[in-house]
Amino acid sequence: MAKIPVLEIFGPTIQGEGRVVGRKTMFVRTAGCDFRCSWCDSKFTWDGSMKDAIQMMTADEIFESLKLIGGDCFNHVTISGGNPALIKGLQSFVDLCHSQNIKTALETQGSHFKPWMRQIDDLTISPKPPSSGMTHDLNILDGVIDQCDESKINLKVVIFDETDYQFAKIIHHRYPDLPFYLQVGNPYLDDQVEHHTSKLLSRYEWLIQLVMKSSDMNDVFVLPQLHTLVWSNQKGV
Repeated sequence: MAKIPVLEIFGPTIQGEGRVVGRKTMFVRTAGCDFRCSWCDSKFTWDGSMKDAIQMMTADEIFESLKLIGGDCFNHVTISGGNPALIKGLQSFVDLCHSQNIKTALETQGSHFKPWMRQIDDLTISPKPPSSGMTHDLNILDGVIDQCDESKINLKVVIFDETDYQFAKIIHHRYPDLPFYLQVGNPYLDDQVEHHTSKLLSRYEWLIQLVMKSSDMNDVFVLPQLHTLVWSNQKGV
């Protein structure tokens, strides 16, 4: 059985982003990413700083760890990264979850497609805006979306500034029939940030006001990063 590079398994907790915000879930965080976003809050998945913590695990081993940590207190697993869509071996894990009546979610930027992504129950595709320092190839994004089950997809763009907001408009109007979520970005990534919650809420209010004034953004959802409001930048929650 193929092995999967795993950095973290934790939960139960709540999903902090996208269409399933607030959903009780477990997390499996994989290592490796094809992007290098300037504001990434999970740089340890690709910058080598935690390479010694990577465990090569089979699907059975991952599921056993989930049960050991979460017991019977979950029926939903979020696969996060990095970019889990780089990993072919996740097919066996997704199959195993569904055989055990566990629903799955995936967070990816939409730069790669794997057939197992069609089986994901809650598929969040999050194209990266200009503030990330990355250039997103929208033709590749088109191809990924075309190969997935659109009834399971939601789109999310993280917003740090007005340039990002204009990018979000492009994405929303390119795929007008897909549920679209705007998520305010977290620029305060230190371990300890004074008044972090109030700072994030202020940025969230700024984004709300921006959307309220846009007649071409009437069919969108505006969210905070819910987990950061509760736990700041703490890992493993």
